[in-house]
Amino acid sequence: MILTSARAKNFKSIKDTGVVDIAPSTTVLVGKNESGKTGFLEALHKAYSQRGIGYSYVDDYPRRQMTAYRRRHEKKQYDQVATLTYAVPDDLVAQINEEVFAGKSVLPAGFTFSTTSNYGNGKTVSVGVDEKAALDAIRESLAGVEFQTEVFEGAEDLDEVLERIKAKDLSDGHELLQFQQQWDERLKNRRAGWGAAELHVWRDYLSPNIPKFLYFDDYCLLPGKVNLKSLKSRMDDDSLEESDETVLGLFDLADITIDDVLKEQGYEELKAQLEAIGLHISDKVFRYWKQNTELDVEFDLKADPHDVAPFDDGVNLYIRIKSRRHGVTIPFDQRSKGFIWFFSFMVWFDAVNEREGTDKRLILLLDEPGLSLHAMAQKDFLAYIDDLAESYQTIFTTHSPFMVDDNKLDAVRVVEDNPESGTTVTSDIAGSGREAIFPLQAALGYDIAQNLFVGKKNLLVEGISDLIVLQHLRTCLESMDRAPDQEWVTVPVGGLEKVATFVALLGANQLDLAVLHDNVGRPEQRLTDLIRRNLLHEKRVFNYSMFCADDSKPADLEDIFTPSLYVKAFNLAYAQKLGSAKLKVGDLGKHPRIIERINEWLRSQSIQLRASGGFNHYLVAQQLTTLIDAESVSSDTWDRIEEMFSQLSASLAA
Repeated sequence: MILTSARAKNFKSIKDTGVVDIAPSTTVLVGKNESGKTGFLEALHKAYSQRGIGYSYVDDYPRRQMTAYRRRHEKKQYDQVATLTYAVPDDLVAQINEEVFAGKSVLPAGFTFSTTSNYGNGKTVSVGVDEKAALDAIRESLAGVEFQTEVFEGAEDLDEVLERIKAKDLSDGHELLQFQQQWDERLKNRRAGWGAAELHVWRDYLSPNIPKFLYFDDYCLLPGKVNLKSLKSRMDDDSLEESDETVLGLFDLADITIDDVLKEQGYEELKAQLEAIGLHISDKVFRYWKQNTELDVEFDLKADPHDVAPFDDGVNLYIRIKSRRHGVTIPFDQRSKGFIWFFSFMVWFDAVNEREGTDKRLILLLDEPGLSLHAMAQKDFLAYIDDLAESYQTIFTTHSPFMVDDNKLDAVRVVEDNPESGTTVTSDIAGSGREAIFPLQAALGYDIAQNLFVGKKNLLVEGISDLIVLQHLRTCLESMDRAPDQEWVTVPVGGLEKVATFVALLGANQLDLAVLHDNVGRPEQRLTDLIRRNLLHEKRVFNYSMFCADDSKPADLEDIFTPSLYVKAFNLAYAQKLGSAKLKVGDLGKHPRIIERINEWLRSQSIQLRASGGFNHYLVAQQLTTLIDAESVSSDTWDRIEEMFSQLSASLAA
C-alpha cells in the first residue's frame, strides 16, 4: 500500500501544509532551518507510529491558538492533524472484489482511500465504496437462493436487506440466514456514517494493511557503552530513551534478551552471539560506507567497578571500532559523528526490520539523515536509501545538495514557513523562495559542473543523443555554407522534466535559455506554467514537429529524417545483437514517432536489447551521424534543418 499524499494541519508551526504529493519511492523535503520540515514528519509519524506514539495537544498544538483550542479539546471537539491518502495495490483490490463482491469490479483499479487523524488520537476514514454497486454485486452472488428476490427487491442498502432476512422465520442452515449472521458479525460495534460494505472492506482489508511510520533522528544514536542494569531499570519503569531502543535493537539482532545478558553464566555463548552480530552489521555497514573500509565493529560485555556511576555497577555493553590499518580499537562514541550516525541508523533499521509483525508495511521518516557525513559519504548513504526505497517508501528532510539526487528532482518538495500561512509544503519549485531551494540549486550546479558546459546563451535539449546529432547537423550545414550564426551552447539536461526544473532554478540567473523538445502529442504543462510565470518566453520554446514535413504529428529529432535512414542506422548500431532479425521499414507500425514504432517492433519480436526495454538512442544517434551528409538527406529536409537553426539563433539573439 502506497502513501500518495499527505496533509498536516494545526501542528506546531503548521496551520495547513496543503495537500502534499508523496512519491512512490523517495520524497525529499528541503527548506531553511525552522521552516517546519521536522514538524511535518512528526505530524505524519504520530498518525500511524510503529512505536504507538500519539498526538498531545499540549506538546503539539500551535501555541498561539492553544488556549482557545483547549476548551474545544476538553469538550472532545478534536481538531484534525494529518490526512493521509493511500493507493491500494491491484492485487488487494482484486482480492476484495473476489471475496466480498463475487468477482465484480466494485472497487476500480487505482482505488484510493483516506484517513484523518485528530488530537483525540481518533480517526475518520473515507473509503468511498459505492454501496449501490456493492449491493448489486452481493445480490448477484446469491442468485438462485430461496427468497433472494424478495429480500433484495427495492432495498435501499444492505442494512435493509439484513433486516428483511431477520424478519423472516428461516430455518437454521438456510443460506440467507447464514449470510445475515455473517454480516452481523462483520458489522459489530459500527458507528454512524459507515456503509455496511464500506465498513467490512475497511476493517478486514484496508486497515490491517496500512503501513506504520518509522521515525529516526539524532536521538536514536548508539552510545559507546551501556550499563545494562540501568537499561533494565528503565525498561521496567517504562522510561526508555530513544537511544535505548537502538541498543535493544542490537539484542534483537543477536536473538538475546537483556535478562540473558544479565545472567552470570553463559558469557562465552553471549560473546559468540555478539561477535556474530558484529560481523553481520560490519558487512552491511561497509557495503555502503566507503570512507574507510578497514574497520571492524566489536562488542564486549564486562563489569568495571572502577568506572564512574552508573557504569561501576554491574555489566556494561561496550561498542568499539577496530582499525585494521592501525591495529587499535577505540570506543564507538569517539569515532566521527558521521560514522556514528551511519552505523546507528543501520543497526536501528535492521533491528526494526527483524521484529515480528512489520511484514514490510513500513514508511521510513528520516530527519536530516547523514547531516554530519562528508559529501561523498552522503552520496553513499543516498545509495543506501535508494536500496531501502525499493521495499519501503521513504520521506526525508535535508539541507544538503549531496542528499538530493539530480535525476529525481521531481520527488523534491520545498518547505517554507510564511508569516501569515505558516508552514507549507509544495512541489512548485518555481514559486518557492531562493533560500528554500538553495540545496536544489547547489545540487543542479554540482551536476552541471560535473557533466555540462553552460554558456551565456543556452539551448536546452532533452538528451545527449540530441546534442551529438544537432552538432553534426550544424557541421554539415557549415560544409554547405548554409549555417546561420550560432552563439549558443547546446545543453542536454536528461529529459523534459529536468528541462522544466533547469529553467525554474537557473532561468533567473541572467542566462538566456531556449528549449527544443520532443513533441509527444499533448501540451507540456510544466513548460506552459513556466511561460505563464514569465520564466521562459513562449517564442523560445520549440519542438521537433515544427521542423518535420508534417508539423501536425508528434515528433522527436529522429523524425526529421526519413524512416529508411534511421532504420539503417538502427540496424548498423545493433547488427551483432539483432543477428538475422533485421528491421525493415515495412515492419514499422503507424505510430507517428519512429522511436515508438521501433519499440513496438522489438516487443512484437520479443527482442530485448537492454534490461529496461527499448533501445539505446545514443548508440543509434552515433551511427546516424556517420550516415548523414549532403547526399543522404533530401534538399527539403536540409531546408527544414536550416530553418530550425535559424529560428533557434534568432530567438536567442532577441
